[in-house]
Amino acid sequence: MIFNGEMVSAILDAGKTQTRRPVKFPHIDRDAMCELSGNELAGELLAGNYRNSPHGKPGDRIWVRETWWQAGQSYARYPDDDEYGWYGSRRVLFAADGNPPNEPNDHYPNGLGGGKFSAAKPNHLWRKRPSIHMPRWASRILLEITDVRVERLQAITLGDICKEIGCGLYDFRPATYGFQVWEELWESIYGEGSWQANPWVWVIEFKRIEGNSHATN
Repeated sequence: MIFNGEMVSAILDAGKTQTRRPVKFPHIDRDAMCELSGNELAGELLAGNYRNSPHGKPGDRIWVRETWWQAGQSYARYPDDDEYGWYGSRRVLFAADGNPPNEPNDHYPNGLGGGKFSAAKPNHLWRKRPSIHMPRWASRILLEITDVRVERLQAITLGDICKEIGCGLYDFRPATYGFQVWEELWESIYGEGSWQANPWVWVIEFKRIEGNSHATN
C-alpha cells in the first residue's frame, strides 16, 4: 500500500493508525440507489452484490511503499532515461527522512550538485525512486490491519482525524479547525472538489508490526 512522506513520518512517530482510501465502483453510479453497509469486510451495493475490501481484512499484514533513494550505477543519462540504463543495489534510504549524503567516488570525486547525489563505491550515485517501484525487500514498515469499514468521507470524527494525521485532540483549537485541516489534506491528495463529493471510503485501521514478519497483501 502506498503512503506519502507525511503519512510515513506519522506512522513512524506511532501517531497514525488509520488511512482512508476511495471505494472504486466500476460502472456504478454512486447516486443510483447505492448504499453501503458498514461491516468490517464489505459494502453491500445491491442485493446479491458484495464487494470485499481490496486492501485486506483484519489480521492481514500489508507492507508500506514509499518514495525512496537507491544507490546504484547508471549507464544512460541520469536521471532522464528509463529503467533499462539503471543497475540498482540493495543500499536504500527513504525520502521521508531527507536527502541522501553526497559521497565522493571515482566517478564523482567532488560529489554532485543540483539535487543529484553521488554514492560510495561500488555504486556511482543515488537515484530517487517512486513509491510504486518499491519492491518488498526495500520496505521498512509492516502494518497489521485491525479493522476495516466503509463510510462516507465526511462522516469522519475529530478522533479519527487525529488517528489519520497522527496528533492529539488538543492540537486543534478550536476543534472545528481539525476538520479544515483534514479537508485540505484530502484535497491535496485527491484534487479540488474531492471533499465536497463526499465519496464512500474504506477506513483501514492498523498497528505497526516490528521485526522480520511477512506481509499477506
